[in-house]
Amino acid sequence: MWPYVVKRVSMAIPTLFLASVLIFTLMRLIPGDPAELMLSDLDDPLAIEQMRNELGLNKPIPMQFLIWLEKLSHGDLGTSIRTQEPVLTAILDRFSVTATMVGLAMLLAVLVSIPAGLVAAWKQNSPLDFSIVFLSIIKLSLPSFWVGLMLLLLFGVTLQWLPTVGFVPITENFRIGALYLILPVVSLALTEIAILTRMMRAGTLEVLRLEYVTHARAKGLSEQSVLFRHVFKNAFTPTLTVIGLISASLLGGAAVTETVFSLPGLGKLMVDSIFARDYPVLQGCLLLITAIYVSINLLIDLSYAYFDPRVRLK
Repeated sequence: MWPYVVKRVSMAIPTLFLASVLIFTLMRLIPGDPAELMLSDLDDPLAIEQMRNELGLNKPIPMQFLIWLEKLSHGDLGTSIRTQEPVLTAILDRFSVTATMVGLAMLLAVLVSIPAGLVAAWKQNSPLDFSIVFLSIIKLSLPSFWVGLMLLLLFGVTLQWLPTVGFVPITENFRIGALYLILPVVSLALTEIAILTRMMRAGTLEVLRLEYVTHARAKGLSEQSVLFRHVFKNAFTPTLTVIGLISASLLGGAAVTETVFSLPGLGKLMVDSIFARDYPVLQGCLLLITAIYVSINLLIDLSYAYFDPRVRLK
């Protein structure tokens, strides 16, 4: 077991380093000069050159990367070009909004999709199975931002049950903060429910055809016992992989949802930084998302040992 853990952790470290190199390089390929954007309409080559010197943009890219890496080792992600605040502070202030929204969306998706996928496979070719598959296909065909706009129009504008724009942290006022989170969380969760339901159904159908399931039924076990004691763990392993991928990718893809619902989250910060050519903030956001992505998938890999005994034996 421990060699498996050490191997997975050792693979994560070079992955993070290569990701940091790629992020830094891609940032420098974005068209536009931050110095010119900061000086706006000032057409003064000397002032622009001085600003580039202050920002460190006149150094060779490898040198810029080494300087950034050295600061990163001390927990310094730099200073925002646009707001002049520390990048780490700007990210942490907004990350809690995105993390809360994504965490609740994934929790809702898992609680709904796992039972739905199990039941659909258990009742294969029944009206219930066809209904679950049909709803999943319909939801997969609808983009999440369009669903968010429709939810906003129905529950926010027409029925006026929920607030349409703005945000209140649940730590300040739990009831009002929860109302502001309902629509974006449901909008994010619906697509993930469809994906995970189909994945869980496919995995369960595959396991139900195995010989040990037939043997368990032959021993006289009830269908519920066969499903939850013998089928669930093996069927859940592929779905667990997808959960890890979706959880991490939602952090990067939350920008659209946050823009639709005017949430001051990490995605909105990234969008603003792209338009302002704010390299330090954008680099910090992408590095954080990459680190979370790698960490979540590392935890998923380690959890295989619980769900699949073959991993423990190796």
